[in-house]
Amino acid sequence: MGQTYAAIEGRIRAFIEAQPVYFTATAPLAGDGHVNLSPKGRKGSLAVIDEQTVAYLDFGGSGAETIAHLREPGNGRITLMWCAFSGPPKILRVHGTGEAVFRDDPRWDEYIGYFAEADGPSARAIVVVRARRISDSCGFAVPYMDYREERTQHAEYFGRKTDEDFAAYCEKKEFVGRSVDGLPALPLPLPPRTDVA
Repeated sequence: MGQTYAAIEGRIRAFIEAQPVYFTATAPLAGDGHVNLSPKGRKGSLAVIDEQTVAYLDFGGSGAETIAHLREPGNGRITLMWCAFSGPPKILRVHGTGEAVFRDDPRWDEYIGYFAEADGPSARAIVVVRARRISDSCGFAVPYMDYREERTQHAEYFGRKTDEDFAAYCEKKEFVGRSVDGLPALPLPLPPRTDVA
């Protein structure tokens, strides 16, 4: 049966780090606002920072609903979920509060080093999640699925863009500067990166 944990350590940390895909869920405070659920998985884009903190690299290419919900005053709620699609069944959730660290934040340099394997021109924020509740459940109904390989299209597409190209891309994309519900999302114009030459 399910358990709760005081920290992201040992086998819980190992489970998180072994999964090739995970999901994030956020919602605005308004009862009629849009709930957002996003798959994540680019290799090297998630890091366990310490026993209470995980972070992931937020890429361009879609909207910015998660960022908008985390920025909303009085909100910041986020849940991350991992499922075992192979091996023993397990579902793990980290319920917490999240914060988007943007390219012009002094903490950017502190966090970006965790993501050297996945970093690239489309990195627009780092989402830092502080756990409030860490729990697992059985996962008996989650099917077995075979992992084949990483998709490379995202990295290849954005790898051909300069930082200026990516900033222009963000400016044109719907629901990047504002969420579906009209909340402030990614700050535009996108701040240039100061940590790369």
